[in-house]
Amino acid sequence: MSPIPAVLAAAAADEGYDLAFTPSDGVLVVLGFTMVLAFMALIMTRRLTPMVALILVPTVFGLFAGAGLGLGEMIIDAIGSMAPTAALLMFAIMYFGIMIDVGLFDPLIRFITRLLGDDPAKVVLGTALLAGAVSLDGDGSTTFIITTSAMLPIYLRLGMSPVVLTCVAGLMNGTLNIVPWGGPTVRAATALGLQPTDVFVPMLPSLATGIVIALAFAWFLGLSERRRLAGVVDLSRIESAGAAGGGGRLDAPRLFRGAETKPGAAATLRTGNIVTVRGGRGAVAAAAVDPADTAMADTMLDPNRATLRPRLIWFNLALTAAVMVLLVLDLFPLAYVFMVGAAVALLVNFPKLKQQSDEIVAHAPSIVGVVSMVLAAGVLVGVLGGTGMVDAMAAWITSVIPASLGPYLAVITGVLSIPFTFFMSNDAFYFGILPVLAESASHFGIAPVEMARASITGQPVHLQSPLVPAILLLVSLANVNLGDHHKKVLWRATIVSLAMLAVGVLVGSIPFAA
Repeated sequence: MSPIPAVLAAAAADEGYDLAFTPSDGVLVVLGFTMVLAFMALIMTRRLTPMVALILVPTVFGLFAGAGLGLGEMIIDAIGSMAPTAALLMFAIMYFGIMIDVGLFDPLIRFITRLLGDDPAKVVLGTALLAGAVSLDGDGSTTFIITTSAMLPIYLRLGMSPVVLTCVAGLMNGTLNIVPWGGPTVRAATALGLQPTDVFVPMLPSLATGIVIALAFAWFLGLSERRRLAGVVDLSRIESAGAAGGGGRLDAPRLFRGAETKPGAAATLRTGNIVTVRGGRGAVAAAAVDPADTAMADTMLDPNRATLRPRLIWFNLALTAAVMVLLVLDLFPLAYVFMVGAAVALLVNFPKLKQQSDEIVAHAPSIVGVVSMVLAAGVLVGVLGGTGMVDAMAAWITSVIPASLGPYLAVITGVLSIPFTFFMSNDAFYFGILPVLAESASHFGIAPVEMARASITGQPVHLQSPLVPAILLLVSLANVNLGDHHKKVLWRATIVSLAMLAVGVLVGSIPFAA
């Protein structure tokens, strides 16, 4: 395979950025990969919060890459492109937060609780099934909002780790991200001039295998949680949690740690502002909640809270159904749909000005946490694109594969899709790298549609990337550190991706060799 001419380093200059200097392609490749690895290391070791790392790490590497005075402009351009996503997440969180407060999801939560009981293994498996079902709409943000709002209260009540929730939800959503109405399959088909169904249908065995493996991971994670909680939490006697308090979240992992109670005995547990009284039948846990500790976990609220609107449940259900239909029909920008939905929900459920203001302020912490990370991700995206790092990385990938490996390009593409769709956006991979690989593969008799199928097998890993706003939304809603999420999910997602690729080879939808 002949190397691509080294002209990509000047791409940033074509955008009009005031660069201090233009490094060679090799330097840009090293800086690009080092920057992403440094970011990952800092958040996984908890040296920096994701938002701080997303801002500072690219800024430093951008200066080393010669961004100069153009650094600010390239970042503002990237933030501008991400503004619709930030608006979508802001008003989506507000809308679903309002629906949670007014009690729309309370019947669903009670049904799930009765169905799953207090068995952590069943709860985690139920999380996977719910996330998988909602993922069929092709939108990760909607999936994570609904899954978190329904399942997080149960995790907190049982003292389960929210990281397990984010791991399972992210894994299921990533596996199902290859549906033909989702982004990756459409991008791969568009880049190579194909029909999305021609790419997707032969991949159904791979998809089925990925789902089965993801469900198996969910079950074993649930068993692990069951073992961890055995003897620490008397699950059969936890009948209610979060009875008092109002708008704050019940911090169940801290609440139940070290709680050991003999049957029939009573125990009082104090941790910070949380007081738990347990013992005998009808045990109750009451929480004096820190009012500053609010997020989408506000689903575990007082069943008699003042924000409940039982008389408006059918209106709220109809409004939510209308919002979901508009999301699927894609008649209006998604951000505008949630803007109007949130405004109507506030107006009908909270007609007084003071009530509307209080409701908006109640969800401000979770909104700020998500939107700040999305906008901060614009720094990383802007530096990667503005300095030419992404283009140089794409050129390097296609140039280092020796000609002797040409007959195996389909499998190589599948393997490369795992790390590189994590390190870069789907647009960069499918429109920048895949066409070059497909053109080279055609000389060895590998059809473009086969290359497209191989390229989508890395999606379970891609969905965990900090460049994906939906995953930032998920960890923010569950109040989980992104590094903790990556520690638990990345190796599992890699196994799912490799299994999907292997099954594609076995059934013939992806050729092992030309």
